[in-house]
Amino acid sequence: MASLQQSLKQYFGYDSFRDGQEEIINQALLDRDLLIIMPTGGGKSLCFQLPALLKKGVAIIVSPLISLMQDQVTALQDNGINATFLNSTLDFKELRRREEDILNGKVKLLYLAPERLVSERFQEFLHTLISTVTISFFAIDEAHCISEWGHDFRQEYRQLRQLRFRFPSIPLMALTATATTRVQKDIISQLNLKNPGIHRFSFNRTNLYYEVQPRQKRTYQQIFNLIRRLDGSGIVYCFARKTTEDLASRLSQDGISALPYHGGLSDELRSKYQNSFIRDDVRVMVATLAFGMGINKPDVRFVIHYDLPRNIESYYQESGRAGRDGDHAKCILLYNPNDEYKIHYFIKQKENIQEQKIAYQQLEKVLEYAETNYCRRIVQLSYFGERFRGDCDGCDNCLNPKAVEDWTIEAQKFLSCVARVQEKFGIKHIIDILRESKSDKIYKYGHHLLSTYGIGKDKTAKEWEYLGKSLIYQGLLNQTNDSYKILKLNKESWEILRLKRQVKIAVANPTQTKIIEEYNPKALEIEILLQRLKKVRKKLADQENVAPYVIFGDSTLKIMAQMQPQTLKSLGKLSGVTEYKLNKYGYYFYEEIIYFLSEKTLPVALPNHTQIKTLQLYQQGLTITEIAQKRGLTVTTIITHLSELMELNQPIDIDKFVLPKKRETIINLLKKIGDQSPKIIREKLGDNYSYDEIKLVKAWHKRS
Repeated sequence: MASLQQSLKQYFGYDSFRDGQEEIINQALLDRDLLIIMPTGGGKSLCFQLPALLKKGVAIIVSPLISLMQDQVTALQDNGINATFLNSTLDFKELRRREEDILNGKVKLLYLAPERLVSERFQEFLHTLISTVTISFFAIDEAHCISEWGHDFRQEYRQLRQLRFRFPSIPLMALTATATTRVQKDIISQLNLKNPGIHRFSFNRTNLYYEVQPRQKRTYQQIFNLIRRLDGSGIVYCFARKTTEDLASRLSQDGISALPYHGGLSDELRSKYQNSFIRDDVRVMVATLAFGMGINKPDVRFVIHYDLPRNIESYYQESGRAGRDGDHAKCILLYNPNDEYKIHYFIKQKENIQEQKIAYQQLEKVLEYAETNYCRRIVQLSYFGERFRGDCDGCDNCLNPKAVEDWTIEAQKFLSCVARVQEKFGIKHIIDILRESKSDKIYKYGHHLLSTYGIGKDKTAKEWEYLGKSLIYQGLLNQTNDSYKILKLNKESWEILRLKRQVKIAVANPTQTKIIEEYNPKALEIEILLQRLKKVRKKLADQENVAPYVIFGDSTLKIMAQMQPQTLKSLGKLSGVTEYKLNKYGYYFYEEIIYFLSEKTLPVALPNHTQIKTLQLYQQGLTITEIAQKRGLTVTTIITHLSELMELNQPIDIDKFVLPKKRETIINLLKKIGDQSPKIIREKLGDNYSYDEIKLVKAWHKRS
């Protein structure tokens, strides 16, 4: 029998497992019930796909959305794996044909919606299946949907509790990317998992960069500028349907291909728009939360939130649709404090008082995330019960750290007050005591007689609140996880009170600390080849009528561009290339690599020192004006540098500086009149075209 590593390479083209995958697969092969909480991009699907191929019988995978199961089946089939789905999109004849294939042992993975799996008619089919080819296991994907405490509860998932009673001997595997401790317990209870192997991984997505920007009055211009500076595909989440329509329309008019997506569109139109996005026919999807769990696109490079999300779990899920392939991606939240009141309105519409309390607590955590001066991952991960030290090197606060001050004395005052009220009150009451409040509550409990009463008048209420939250973020003070939010001292709190620990607090006035990478000609060559390989992939994907990532993922193309294999055999050894895909697609990529190497794409002339400095700043996403300010040069000089860099075949994206419609008009004129001076060109085009735009397009046209 082949080893697990050999099977991994044979079926999926990978040379090694990701953290935790091998142990999970071994337990699955031993027929153990499993609960797997693995973040998006961690390789969750492989944990049930590989065991399904190695075990006898057919594995049944429960998936909540038709689009999700269809995408996964397409990707498996393109790897030469026998997988199929049964859902409402199939006519009677096709449904029967697929059922016959399943009963004849031609299928290893069967994807179903939960309601079909538990239907009485399908139960008969399952019993026939068990008596013929057998069922290897049931895998419940997106298992958080079974819990009322989950962020995406679905009533039809509750019916899955029948599986254990109807098929007691068949193992169950539950998988989800997000689940609090409460949801995990509920999943185990609802599915009646027997002594399950619980595999809970860190929720920290290290490849994602998190940033919060104040939402500007000219929000459209802010988003437009962001998208022009970002690379690849992206999602912009908006609260209102009208906003998605307006924003998508304006982006399209300004040369950025975008489509809206919301619940008010027909199913047909939503499906059409989603496919356009997944297949890279459109770059940006502007969407409400209706654009959710079924988005199986691994190479989303950015997610922008136009509005404040309602809770951390939703934000984690929505922003987590970026970078599912493991490559770097950006998650940017545009924050306006007034959004809080908009969400208050919707919370008040809830009839259940307990639900209102929970919603307010969740909103409070989101506000902490948006307003904190500390590592944003501290707030985000604490929601899932995970303590994180900070210094993540992957959020705006860590990359541009605030000044740090010693607030040990203030912390002692605060914690001493918590102790003196016998750890029975929350932050607001502690602040009222410190600031000598005359409220009835203070006198009712006699807290005006405490030694800490009035010792904090030198600080504002906001400063004390920030200190209290900072102590909680850093694990130096506990807070009960209920509606009362009572403060509790812990071991670290007492160390502070006994002068055995200092307290450092991040304050405003950030000092910008951008890192400039060394210019690397080899990296440039790799980037140029990568873009060419992506064009080959897109062409093949269109021919096959599949999403580009189904052919090869970005990570595999990057390895091709780096290694530049010069034989089909060496191409087949790369991670992500199976024998099946090598035979089906390998020659096209091999041919492009050989052609690229024979062209000697890199120019003989390389950029000089001052051009390289401009290129480095451009690669960090700075605008022309910002580069000029950073370098102490004029905008005209930076335009000249960028023009020269384009002529030297450097990776400068002309669309970030000139709208595509304008670019096409300038090029069409150049083709007619030849290489004339910018002055002559501008006279023919008119005042709507600047000399800078003409200069940049001329350089780009020479290069292309």
